[in-house]
Order: sequence, then structure tokens, then C-alpha cells
Amino acid sequence: MRSLHILFVDNDTNGYGKILQALDDRFVVDHVTSLAEAKRFLETSLPDVIISEVLIGKESGLDLCQAIRKSSSLCHVPIMLLTSHTTLQDKIAGFSVGADDYVVKPFDAHHLMARIRLLARIKRLELNSEP
Repeated sequence: MRSLHILFVDNDTNGYGKILQALDDRFVVDHVTSLAEAKRFLETSLPDVIISEVLIGKESGLDLCQAIRKSSSLCHVPIMLLTSHTTLQDKIAGFSVGADDYVVKPFDAHHLMARIRLLARIKRLELNSEP
């Protein structure tokens, strides 16, 4: 079975290090630090799951969610927001722009891996059920 390919979008290099440590080489993880880099990456590569911070410097992961959901070639890619924004309003805002999951930092590595696998399984089931 092939490794899942994840695009991680966060301008915090510590966050990237924590993701790599948590996923422990079980996934292929590409890291970009801005919305522009994410969009360029997505023009040439199609990850299984996108994980994005809500605040990416002065940019917003919510804007990235909206752009992905409007793209016919990307709209089926699962998006997880991984953030320290914890209010109910934050979560509603994330889901309202198209996030499929919302995980709050600090995260548990086993929980994060389970959520990623769940998103990939849902995507696989949806693609297999299309006519």
C-alpha cells in the first residue's frame, strides 16, 4: 500500500517539525509556507490530504480552503485545519469555507494520524461511489 501524500501549509517551521515527528515517516509530507506556494504546488501535484494552519503569516488558511473548494480539479481533496484557534466561532468559520476537519493544537500524534486516515478513507469511498 502506498504512503499517503500530505501537503502541509504553515509558515511556522516548528509546526512542520512537530508534524514530521508526529507522522513518523508513515506519510509523505510536503511543506509550503504561504498561500502562493500552496497554489503553485497544487498546480503540479495532487496530495491525498491538505493540512493547513488558519494563520499563515498575514494570510489565512480559510482563504486557501475557499480557493480549493472553487477549483474543479481540487475540490475533492480533503482539507484539515490544524490550529490553535479553539473557539466555536473559529471552528464554524473553518467548516463554512470547506474544511473537512478541524484539529486543535497541541495535538496528539495518534489522534492526528487517525484523522488523516479517516479523511483519506472518506475520499477513497467517495471516488469509488462516483458513476
